[in-house]
Amino acid sequence: MSGINKQSDEQASLQIGPTDQGMVRIFVSTETLEIPMDFTAEEAREIAEELIAAAQLAEK
Repeated sequence: MSGINKQSDEQASLQIGPTDQGMVRIFVSTETLEIPMDFTAEEAREIAEELIAAAQLAEK
């Protein structure tokens, strides 16, 4: 099982965009797996804030 700090050679594609249902979809796909994750606009903003905070910590 992988964790945040474990290196991996796995490659994945990441797509982010709005759905026709008014949700924000984060779509992750590999050669063998597709993971669509739908979020409300508010949840998407919270995820964006977490990504920014993680990027800031990673830069230190």
